[in-house]
Amino acid sequence: MVEESPTRIMVGVNESTVKGYPYPSISSRNAFDWVIKKIVRPRSPSASHFKLLFLHVQVTDEDGFDDMDSVYASPDDFRDIRHRDKVRGLHLLEYFVSRCHELGVSCEAWMKQGDPKEVVCSEIKRVQPDLLVVGSRGLGPFQRVFVGTVSEFCTKHADCPVVVIKRKVNETPEDPVDD
Repeated sequence: MVEESPTRIMVGVNESTVKGYPYPSISSRNAFDWVIKKIVRPRSPSASHFKLLFLHVQVTDEDGFDDMDSVYASPDDFRDIRHRDKVRGLHLLEYFVSRCHELGVSCEAWMKQGDPKEVVCSEIKRVQPDLLVVGSRGLGPFQRVFVGTVSEFCTKHADCPVVVIKRKVNETPEDPVDD
């Protein structure tokens, strides 16, 4: 009898812009919760047939200083910023890995840097998950033009099925760009 490999579900995750470090965004949490409740169902006998793959893409600010106009810095300052960003990303992934461990769900997690839209699609080609699940902030057409959406890009360009989990109306912050 041949043992079937688990269904591999990639979940794109990012940090919250509202609550700040080290909380996951509303959309990431919703995507994770949906996968757990609707697909994996940890208490069911089929739960062992799934493996979650968490990908966090860090967007590096061009100068590394979060929208400051100008900065005088040493090479050590830049090294410290890169280290801080890496630690923040690891704490974010730790949140999801810990939740999976508590639920008895198999998982992997990793970080990449770059444009989230491009990196997610590139990682899909490399890892070849069976499904991608991402959250959506629910931006209107005007905001999408300026901010862009990872979920919309992935539905068009990812080499696997994509499920987009919309944010609930009652979870929308004052500024819908926030998450």
